[in-house]
Amino acid sequence: MNKKSSWEKSTCAYCGVGCGIKSRFNNDGQLEIKGDEQHPTNKGKLCAKALTLSETLTTNNRMLTPQILNKPVSWNQALNETANQLQNIIDSYGPDAVAFYVSGQLLTEDYYVINKLAKGFVGTANIDTNSRLCMSSAVAGHQRAFGEDCVAGCYDDLEAAEVVILTGSNLAWCHPVLFQRLKQAQQQHNTKIVVIDPRHTASCEIADLHLSITPGSDVALFNGLLSYLHTNDYVDQHYIDAHTNNITAALTTATALDLQQVSQLTGINEQQLHTFYQLFATHSRTVTLYSQGVNQSVSGTDKVNAIINCHLATGRIGKVGASAFSITGQPNAMGGREVGGLATTLAAHLSFERHDHWQLLSDFWQTDKLVTKPGLKAVDMFDTIANGSIKAVWIIATNPAASLPNSNKINQALAQCPCVIVSDCVDNNDTLRHATIKLPAQGWSEKSGTVTNSERCISRQRRLVPTQGEAKPDWWIITQVAQRMGFERQFNYINEAQIFAEHVALTATNNHPTQSPRLLNLSGLRHLTANDYDHLLPQQWPINSDGISHQRLFSDGIFPTQDGRACFIATPYRPAITQASADYPLLLNTGRIRDQWHTMTRTGLVASLADHIQQPFISIHPTDANHYQVINNQLVTVTSHYGEAIFRVRITTDVKPQQVFIAIHWTQQTSSAGSVCALIGEQRDPISGQPQYKAAAVQLSPLTYTTDAILTTTTTIALTELSASTALYWVCKKVAAGYQYFISSNLSSSALEKILMAHFMHSMQHDLRTITHNSRRAVVFNNNRCLASVVIHPHNSHHYSTTSANIIGNEVNDIEVHQFLNGEDKLASSDIVCVCKQITKQQLIDTIASNKVQDLSTLSRITTAGTGCGGCCTEIDILLNTTNVN
Repeated sequence: MNKKSSWEKSTCAYCGVGCGIKSRFNNDGQLEIKGDEQHPTNKGKLCAKALTLSETLTTNNRMLTPQILNKPVSWNQALNETANQLQNIIDSYGPDAVAFYVSGQLLTEDYYVINKLAKGFVGTANIDTNSRLCMSSAVAGHQRAFGEDCVAGCYDDLEAAEVVILTGSNLAWCHPVLFQRLKQAQQQHNTKIVVIDPRHTASCEIADLHLSITPGSDVALFNGLLSYLHTNDYVDQHYIDAHTNNITAALTTATALDLQQVSQLTGINEQQLHTFYQLFATHSRTVTLYSQGVNQSVSGTDKVNAIINCHLATGRIGKVGASAFSITGQPNAMGGREVGGLATTLAAHLSFERHDHWQLLSDFWQTDKLVTKPGLKAVDMFDTIANGSIKAVWIIATNPAASLPNSNKINQALAQCPCVIVSDCVDNNDTLRHATIKLPAQGWSEKSGTVTNSERCISRQRRLVPTQGEAKPDWWIITQVAQRMGFERQFNYINEAQIFAEHVALTATNNHPTQSPRLLNLSGLRHLTANDYDHLLPQQWPINSDGISHQRLFSDGIFPTQDGRACFIATPYRPAITQASADYPLLLNTGRIRDQWHTMTRTGLVASLADHIQQPFISIHPTDANHYQVINNQLVTVTSHYGEAIFRVRITTDVKPQQVFIAIHWTQQTSSAGSVCALIGEQRDPISGQPQYKAAAVQLSPLTYTTDAILTTTTTIALTELSASTALYWVCKKVAAGYQYFISSNLSSSALEKILMAHFMHSMQHDLRTITHNSRRAVVFNNNRCLASVVIHPHNSHHYSTTSANIIGNEVNDIEVHQFLNGEDKLASSDIVCVCKQITKQQLIDTIASNKVQDLSTLSRITTAGTGCGGCCTEIDILLNTTNVN
């Protein structure tokens, strides 16, 4: 028996909460994951995604070797070709003909060197990040109000607050560990919780007040709040006079709307508005936590500043239990902002607007090529690729062909770009299809460096497992290319600790406490040795020369502006650009689901995470479902001005009439037509450049087809075989021993059977049984081990077929084969609610009914549901309420 290894600490690969983990190899050689009880962020708690991280460490879809034009080459060849192509384009067309598009999933050290190369030595600011799509409005709002991109508060404020406002944030699903902390605080301290969201989400289940706001009207809501605070003498005039500027301009725009107008614009009745405004006004410890629903808007920056204005007016910034708090979506979105990851920023919070900052950075990097003006933001960058002005783009650790708005246009732009370099740990995604050079990068658990979470806490990500194939750290790939472009001395790094030390030194350079200081200051870490770096403990910046980490910022009322004062920003209400019309009468909102992450390149490898929600769906109100004559689980085609996609209908009152919701996660790898970004337009905030993902006008129509099939197999299949002539629609999900494909076709059952058998089951021993006249089932096995199965039947819009994947990959006996072929297998007809314990919705309903269960603790004791990460507890509470009422 192998001996268990000791626990190694690291940081989760997923959202911006930044949970600490511990891992070790067990006796079977498998990596165990659990929460780090000593990490200040999560104190041992983890969500289902984090708990299943070890299941993502697979060779499936890993890029294992460098490639040029899809042919394997040596690292030397790939690096030389990358450097030569970039240099040739720079020499012929200038540095702005080259662009870089990077990711909040990079480590800070990777982020630092790619920005140094682009802005300091290539001489282009055309480097942007997918953080542009989620957090850039918060960045711009912070800069306008505070003078620097700083989150003032910390997670502990959620537990210290009297009132917590969640606006544009489904915390329960997107940041579940924080949600559990908030829920516990509510139970212990009677914290009042307000949720501002057009939808009724899982977060609403603990809300004292849910404001179902009209999409895009947040500025009107918070302007109304500022006006209410001023009119009713709830402002902190002493704080305003001593620490802020420009209150008059902000009040002028805020008071332009009376309560009745705010009600009309927001769709919230006056009584609810008054209740909300009173809650904010009368509780000094108030946190407003905002995320994508605020940021992803044509008025995202103004929304952020409208929120901050209310906190400045009451002096609630950087105080215990009182702050405006931006929560990020990616593991290192904050770290990328520290090193100038956006096209509009410079490293170490230095500014394009200040000549002394140019000089500081030029001297520090020892370069005469430093750019002095902002570059192209993400959407503009890909427009410029489309028009041919950018000849080369280097994409690192992200999938813009799937995640940027108007994805059809993005794919066309990449298809015609002469040089598309992609560094990634996966071998196939929407973007990699266009790559001319592919560079295999280490993935989470293989690479080493630092990340910074939403509360400015720097944590170590450590190497836990050996690297697969020939993959290399991103910083190594970047610096090797830089050296080949002639910058050997400036990029001669030995390890990631050396890069972190340079980043630390830059934050401390000319950063004087009395001379308009930058709050991003890590000078307390300047003397870290490589060994110190290896053992670095989680700590929040700023970490000044005294070595003390600071939880909150601005508690002294001093801000990093020229005069030390914060600035109120006038935020006039402007209607959303996108409006529903006769041709496109429904307003589309987008977001995440509980157990998936981004484009599923990692979570899509975990069978249990696929069980909660199995297919791309569109949430639609019963009134609209009746109007369009669609029913639950029916396939519909959704069309916008930009493209179309296909989704299964979920009829629910969680959305309002004439509003629909679609999740963002499915791509061309997991669905033939389930990518929501094909529907999203390019409207964006004029200040931040952040696209509007939350308000697109669409229409829908039922999809007509004749046959359904479910193919389950131990191996992946060539999805190119499922052409439009074979399948109108398909979607793939991971199951325990392989993959399951849901297929909808206009072919007859017999014709589809022949194609599936010929392409995917032709070389295997099989048994085929007719169930009804047009319904077919087949099982393929080898030495009694089931390798594949297929179920084919005529489509019936009133019947949504599912089938168990339990027999796949296992040894089966004649009885089990007989049961499957005769349709007697256990149908997977009930959604999984508790992923950790694999408890279905039907199991919970049956237990509640048969045992007359009234509370969560009793139900958890009987079924174990909710005793893992706790992320499902809100849904279990809903089931308890609805089942007992029924």
